[in-house]
Amino acid sequence: MKKVLLVSSEAVPYVKTGGLADVVGSLPKYFNKDEYDVRVIIPKYACMDSSFLPKLRFLCHFYVNLNWRRQYVGIFETEYHGVHFYLVDNEFYFAGDAPYHNIYEDVEKFAYFSKAVLASLPYIDFAPDILHCNDWQTGLVPVYLRTMFGDDNFYAGIKTVFTIHNLQYQGRWRIREVMDITGLPEQIFNAKELESYGEANYLKGGVVYADYVTTVSPTYAHEITTVEGGEGLSGLMCAKRNKLRGILNGIDYEEYNPQTDPYIPVNYIRKDALVGKKRNKTALQKELGLPVKDDVFMLGIVSRMTSQKGFDLISYALEELLPELKIQMVVIGSGEGQYENMFRSFQSRYPEKLNVYIGYSEERSHKVYAACDALLMPSMFEPCGLSQMISMRYGTIPIVRETGGLKDTVEPYNEFENTGCGFSFANFNAQEMMEIIRYAYEVYEERKDDWHGLVNRAMDRNFSWNASAREYEKLYDKLTEL
Repeated sequence: MKKVLLVSSEAVPYVKTGGLADVVGSLPKYFNKDEYDVRVIIPKYACMDSSFLPKLRFLCHFYVNLNWRRQYVGIFETEYHGVHFYLVDNEFYFAGDAPYHNIYEDVEKFAYFSKAVLASLPYIDFAPDILHCNDWQTGLVPVYLRTMFGDDNFYAGIKTVFTIHNLQYQGRWRIREVMDITGLPEQIFNAKELESYGEANYLKGGVVYADYVTTVSPTYAHEITTVEGGEGLSGLMCAKRNKLRGILNGIDYEEYNPQTDPYIPVNYIRKDALVGKKRNKTALQKELGLPVKDDVFMLGIVSRMTSQKGFDLISYALEELLPELKIQMVVIGSGEGQYENMFRSFQSRYPEKLNVYIGYSEERSHKVYAACDALLMPSMFEPCGLSQMISMRYGTIPIVRETGGLKDTVEPYNEFENTGCGFSFANFNAQEMMEIIRYAYEVYEERKDDWHGLVNRAMDRNFSWNASAREYEKLYDKLTEL
């Protein structure tokens, strides 16, 4: 049996700030349990849901040297949906009301976490064949493994996979301070290894030292090798091309299931989706105080409010679309203040057409997926994206820009061949986005049969983790055979 330890800074259900948590918390349960023992290790944050605390079992404690610092490491364990989780405890590093604070604190916090993970393996009596690390917060795991743990026979033969969920976030900080924090050899802080543009770069370390690098969609794997999408590391990604692969993320089909979803007022399946969605729309309109009109085109947004997600385009478009179309928009998200305030302003001007919830509500997001006719995702770049997959699961038609995982998952509607499961536009341009929204609106309003076909095809798509898990199994097999 192959042993795999997924290393991450977050995972559902314990702590979540974005899609990384969904991936790490959902993927493990889809592996073939007769052939793969897949476990997860994350920090034990003070801000995690306290309802999980009684279920944690204290396993052991020890100390780890972080250069001249000697730090406590506590290990707790638990199980969730049949998956074994370990949680690293240190109140100095993992206190506070959020998992991440500022880059200065976080580079030390995750250097500690990376070294503690490796040091914990003999204590937890788990010798993995594969350490599967995720994003810059775990980038030093492969680095420490090769530079400071390589002489210990216990660690001999461990292979590493490093997955990039978003290349924009790299964990960069001043070299001298990172040297002092990590205790890593001075000679590896060079342009071929950890140095990048005069700074130490955790993500680069993970890419350089890992045995294999993956990212979360095939198109994004190509995009990060280009100057436009490489975030300053395109040369490195090109050099790693033979050990770089895009494996599309999936979604948890048990959590996102319109037939059994406990959050939505009316459950439904594909054959009664039109009736079910209409009743969910009415319920959401009543809940939000919007005019109850079952024939209005309801457009949803569930997203972090950042420039990456295309909110500059949305800001430009609302001025025209809200007064022009028979439309209602329901928005859930938080982020940059300029976008939050933009939505508040438009809501005050168009209270019958726009409702915005600043923050995140799991329950409300499920209601939006079930009630809306379409979901808007005009991202500047999108490594994978989960919302478009979730929306299709609920028969809500995605309107996306053709980038990264959005391009890989949303087949554009072709009115002549009656194919496709969504609408897309190519360039990061507000006029193009408005044209495709108007086109989707026209199909919804004037060609009901075609829209029904879109809904059916969207619900027929399969984005469960099963296919992705099989791809990771092939990769693990390949690495363990080397």
